[in-house]
Amino acid sequence: MKISDAITQTFALLADRGVAEPRSEAALLVGLAAGRDKPFLIAHPEYELTTAEQDRLANFAHRRANHEPFQYISGKQEFFGLEFDVSPDVLIPRPETETLVEKAIQILAGIERPVLCDVGVGSGCIAVSILTNVDRAVALGLDKSPQALALAAHNAAKHHVSDRMRLIESDVFGSLRDEKFDTIVSNPPYVPLADMRTLQPEVRDFEPGGALTDGGDGLSIVRTIIDRSSRFLRPGGDLFVEIGFGQSDRVAKMFDPEKWFSFEFLPDLQGIPRIAHARSSG
Repeated sequence: MKISDAITQTFALLADRGVAEPRSEAALLVGLAAGRDKPFLIAHPEYELTTAEQDRLANFAHRRANHEPFQYISGKQEFFGLEFDVSPDVLIPRPETETLVEKAIQILAGIERPVLCDVGVGSGCIAVSILTNVDRAVALGLDKSPQALALAAHNAAKHHVSDRMRLIESDVFGSLRDEKFDTIVSNPPYVPLADMRTLQPEVRDFEPGGALTDGGDGLSIVRTIIDRSSRFLRPGGDLFVEIGFGQSDRVAKMFDPEKWFSFEFLPDLQGIPRIAHARSSG
């Protein structure tokens, strides 16, 4: 089978199954199966796929037609200019979270020996991206999933920051005692349970449910992080928490003015309040 025919057939399958952007996805799957990049596909449409490559493509196309995310099929996702390994044990890193990383880097770069805590570290994309860009920083990653912690450790090693990143199994701050941090960051489960059925099947059926929703209104873990984080922040320390659409008014009320002396929402690329940022009064 030629590359051109493979793309055409895969496109037809994905389009029939309602996959978004089926033509570009078909090319990605063919490239993944053949181990070739996009320029090769364009320049060599007559290339004959080997039997092994055709078998891989059939497997990949079937999985994607069933709405399994391409990132789980490839095992990779780019985030903040870095490639992270991903699996169904962790959320797929998303562009909106880069706003949190960018702001945290700006703040931590001005601290001599900054110490960071990432609550719900997942793939490690937030903490690893920050450590890669702030070479004096050290980080503690917390997650209640051993599988997520293992993947975060792998990604830390992949990007050569393992010596500056410690990982602990913990449900929010449950395993901490008297640690103090300059910055706490988190992309917690914030999708209300009632909204789970409205999500794309790629998200609803494949990403880890415990990393998407708290099983209630979507704000219980956000509330716990806000309530307890001031205990673990140094005076003037910063908290960054990602939240969902339409949650900003309720989240704003969670910040006790006696514990926090500044507060703002950072918008995502669509202008939606996405990151709650507050500074501890100590």
